[in-house]
Amino acid sequence: MNLKWKVGDTTITKITEITYPEFPDLIPAATPEVVKKVQWLFPHFVTPEGKLSVSIHSLVVATPGAKLVVDTCIGNGRNREPLAIMSNLSTSYLEDLIAAGYPPESIHYVLCTHLHLDHVGWNTRLVNGKWVPTFPKASYLMDKKDIALYGSIDEHTPDAFMQMQRRTFADSVQPVFDAGLAKPVEGPAEVCDGVRLVPTPGHTPGHCSVLIASKGEKALITGDFMHHPIQFHDPGLSISADVDTNAAIATRRRVFAEYADTPTLIIGTHFAGPTAGKLVRDGDAYRLHV
Repeated sequence: MNLKWKVGDTTITKITEITYPEFPDLIPAATPEVVKKVQWLFPHFVTPEGKLSVSIHSLVVATPGAKLVVDTCIGNGRNREPLAIMSNLSTSYLEDLIAAGYPPESIHYVLCTHLHLDHVGWNTRLVNGKWVPTFPKASYLMDKKDIALYGSIDEHTPDAFMQMQRRTFADSVQPVFDAGLAKPVEGPAEVCDGVRLVPTPGHTPGHCSVLIASKGEKALITGDFMHHPIQFHDPGLSISADVDTNAAIATRRRVFAEYADTPTLIIGTHFAGPTAGKLVRDGDAYRLHV
């Protein structure tokens, strides 16, 4: 069953592509010994053994005037080596999206919080041997800084992650440009009534989160300025894929301070289990109240 949240007149629906009950080496410093000291993470966000759980999902935002998909996961049938656990997937994502009442033709906007492989995959699908946009009537919003970085990777770079990103751009981003559906933006940016992109840089140069407001209520879709709720407990915990570690930590500290003890619903782009909650202060740190 898809999780749903109401924010005023807006409905937000989680469409899960794949879950990883134990995601290896996501945050190297978040060892089981560290995790077990943070009791509020159990049982939703970690395993009983203290391993970090991760969800890959899209969030469909249905406002009174528009339908938006925030991040499009990994996608089927793609070479994502050296990340074997994300390579050559065969999931029911598209069927699940349609079953939830959101056929691709009904989507007005696709919001890419950033251009990493697990956020742009279903931007396209393979039709007759060619990658074509999955959402043929949508404007695909992507930040200019990320386009500049990931659209200009040298094919001879020895960096395996960047080579994977070069392939990702070729099959999941470039076809959107070729179809004339890409809309490069710079945050902050208004998308439509009640939805705006807000800059949360560090993980990537142009990383944006999505702020939703309706009838006096608000929700923030994180994207990857954070990957796991343990980072509420310690904003200094980082993953190796952050382009600028210090900027990512600064973003977390700033956003946590802004939204703690407010009514804003925080929806994690990779949070497992209940996925969303209210951010509250917890001594010198924070926790997610679900």
